[in-house]
Amino acid sequence: MCEMCRDNPFDRYRPSRRNLLIVAGSLLATKAACAKETKKEAKTETKKEAKAPPKPQNVLSPDASLERLLKGNSRYVEGVSLRHDFKHEREALVGGQNPYAAILSCADSRIAPEYAFDSGRGDLFVCRVAGNFATDEVIASMEYAVAVLGVPLILVLGHESCGAVDAAIKSLKDNKALPGHMPSLVTGIAPAVKAVAQQAGDVLGKAIRQNVIDNVGKLGSATPILGAAVEQRKLRVVGGVYGLSDGRVEMMA
Repeated sequence: MCEMCRDNPFDRYRPSRRNLLIVAGSLLATKAACAKETKKEAKTETKKEAKAPPKPQNVLSPDASLERLLKGNSRYVEGVSLRHDFKHEREALVGGQNPYAAILSCADSRIAPEYAFDSGRGDLFVCRVAGNFATDEVIASMEYAVAVLGVPLILVLGHESCGAVDAAIKSLKDNKALPGHMPSLVTGIAPAVKAVAQQAGDVLGKAIRQNVIDNVGKLGSATPILGAAVEQRKLRVVGGVYGLSDGRVEMMA
């Protein structure tokens, strides 16, 4: 080797194999540390997502949920409803909801589930349609309530002197279609009306009750979500009839 090559000043800056191994090891250690930190941040985010529900008192079993509904109805009937602080509840409910029960109710203006069960905002998940029968949209809404919000109880709530049921009885009896889109209500209520049509006595009252029974069965067996939740005993589906004269809800077995 010539003197120039032997004394080349750049040789001193050429990395040795040992130095390369040291640098590689440092890079691997840094990468491992970053991965650990990323995993830690992911766990922190998961914990944030699993935050406490906005209304912890609404986390109930199916039986406890029903008991709470009935106690609320008793207060309503007796005229001793609680004073609900709607103003301060708003902030707690901005980030989410966890109602303790879902209700399928008639759209009748005389029936207001939140009042009838003396409940506050965020307590009840309510679907309303004239004749309180379960359409595909209602079933989907109830699936959301159960699968996403964790609702443990569904109540199908009929009521005395239901105009939708009465209209369905008359339409079927007279074989006369109702105007507009109202025939769809008759279609939904017809199975209950036909089931009691030949029975003696109060046909309207019996049809109202049968309609509740039919829709309790329909929701309780709806696949794949509601029926599975009932089988796992995470959900109860029950029925009741609201009395217009006193506001009392009569539960049906």
